[in-house]
Amino acid sequence: MPPFLDAPFLPEEEYVEFLNSSSGHIDSVHFSLPGAWRMDSRAHSQAVETVEELAGLLEQVAVPKRYALLNSRFYGPSFLLDKEKLRALLNALAVCIERKVISGIIYCDHYLLQSLSNAAPDLAAELEAVPGINTMLDSQGKIDAHLAYIGETSFRQPTRITLDRSLNRNLSKLAEIARWCREGMPDLKLEVVGNEGCLPYCPYRSSHDAYIALDNCTEDSSSAEINQTLGCTQLLKKQPYRILQSPFIRPEDVDSYLYDIDIIKISGRNLDSAALRRIISAYIARTWKGNLLDLLDSSHWLSAELHIDNSALSFDFANMLSVCNNRCETCRFCMELFSSISHPLPTAVRG
Repeated sequence: MPPFLDAPFLPEEEYVEFLNSSSGHIDSVHFSLPGAWRMDSRAHSQAVETVEELAGLLEQVAVPKRYALLNSRFYGPSFLLDKEKLRALLNALAVCIERKVISGIIYCDHYLLQSLSNAAPDLAAELEAVPGINTMLDSQGKIDAHLAYIGETSFRQPTRITLDRSLNRNLSKLAEIARWCREGMPDLKLEVVGNEGCLPYCPYRSSHDAYIALDNCTEDSSSAEINQTLGCTQLLKKQPYRILQSPFIRPEDVDSYLYDIDIIKISGRNLDSAALRRIISAYIARTWKGNLLDLLDSSHWLSAELHIDNSALSFDFANMLSVCNNRCETCRFCMELFSSISHPLPTAVRG
């Protein structure tokens, strides 16, 4: 079987060694650029200070593709219109191109894509422009449109696209879109996110992404507090059974998805390397006997408070949830299942 995972990259020697030991299963990695500005929609901590240090570590990773994350929901006019900041970003990308450690960029803000293309068309022509997960590619029309808009820039067309997380629980629609892509774009790889662990059709998604982007623009840090007091974090605390509705893909279900898609994207670049090694190893092994929450990214914080026995979930769990209508008050399936396979953790375990 060809490599099927897209993994977060952490600039740590030990983690690089782990990725190389698993390279037969890893198709690509995605990474954050260092710098005074924040371009990544999530990661704010930096283990390296310069792009040269980052490139030196990326050179050691034996995977076919490497993608830089420029995927914040938006970048303020002060960045897009600031030639000095834009030049610094272009210089960082140029170093990655020169060192041959970058295949393309993952983006969400088309203004940024156009700005980079206008400022440095020759550089853009060296890079794929890959629509990020939060462009929410969930239909043939949307995929067509995004590829056409990329074609209006100097960037190369992507060799892969990430389909919207909602399709993980709509298997018939996922298969329909996959067939359509295979017929019209047979060389385009299809990717889905495997372990995000957020709410289905999350009502906070757009605003949360915007608050994170605003944090990045202003060097503030209020988005986490807002999410904990008003967003999905507070909702999951009150109704933790909703985690079963999340469109995650268990390691045990990987092969059923690989009929239609090519790559499972592992999220969690804000987790530590031990957690990422555990998650990636579970997906490679196609099994996980522990706490389901230890595999998930967005809801990983719950793993200190709650144990959900992943091995107690049925082999056809993904198929069962694909007919969910999200009317919990009348269905109660997830509530009853959750109560039978989960238990709160004692204070000592919570640490």
